[in-house]
Amino acid sequence: MRRQPSVLIVEDEPAIAELIAVNLRHNGFRTIWAMDSASAQREIDDLVPDVILLDWMLPGETGLSLAKRWRKNERTKAVPLIMLTARGDEMDRIAGLDAGADDYIVKPFSTKELLARVRAVLRRRAPEEIGGTLTIGGLSLDAATYRVTFNTQLLKLGPTEFKLLHYFMSHAERVHSRSQLLDKVWGDHVFIEERTVDVHVKRLREALGVQAGLMIETVRGAGYRLSGQAVMAMQSPSLG
Repeated sequence: MRRQPSVLIVEDEPAIAELIAVNLRHNGFRTIWAMDSASAQREIDDLVPDVILLDWMLPGETGLSLAKRWRKNERTKAVPLIMLTARGDEMDRIAGLDAGADDYIVKPFSTKELLARVRAVLRRRAPEEIGGTLTIGGLSLDAATYRVTFNTQLLKLGPTEFKLLHYFMSHAERVHSRSQLLDKVWGDHVFIEERTVDVHVKRLREALGVQAGLMIETVRGAGYRLSGQAVMAMQSPSLG
């Protein structure tokens, strides 16, 4: 029998939490509800879920603070996290992504949109399904062990940055538009803004560090590409 994916719903409004839970259960998910940050942490400590739906405004610790903490923890850093928020401003959305959220949903939202986004982050979650090891210009990605190294130094990447880097390395030297990246990396991109790509590319560069980050090039008016040429040029001895 196929295992039901578990979804932790961190939401302090019972009516909203119940609406989400009912729709998820009807579509094959197992749900757990936590109404504040303390109970959410207890649930996480007991069992790591497959997806977290996290309200921004909570009693006690905010969802933004929880997201940052969970992204730093080895047990929870790779769990897909969708932030639920009534704060629809661009800067608030960027703050949510910078805190470690894979996606955000602005209230009020439709249950169909919610289900599509949950399924999309689940599809993006499993690097072990990708398989193989990729190496370009000193940068190496091992999908089976979820490890990324640069010149043998281990790097720490979030789940979306890992998937984004894997796609870049699988299609090195090619230019990819933001819409292409949304389609290939995010999946159901109809719900996600192209600005999301810029935020995650910025986070990817920061995670790679100064030298390896140069491999992710911005092609003005076209998009992004990964190239080993810049790093190779820096590593080559000068002549003369």
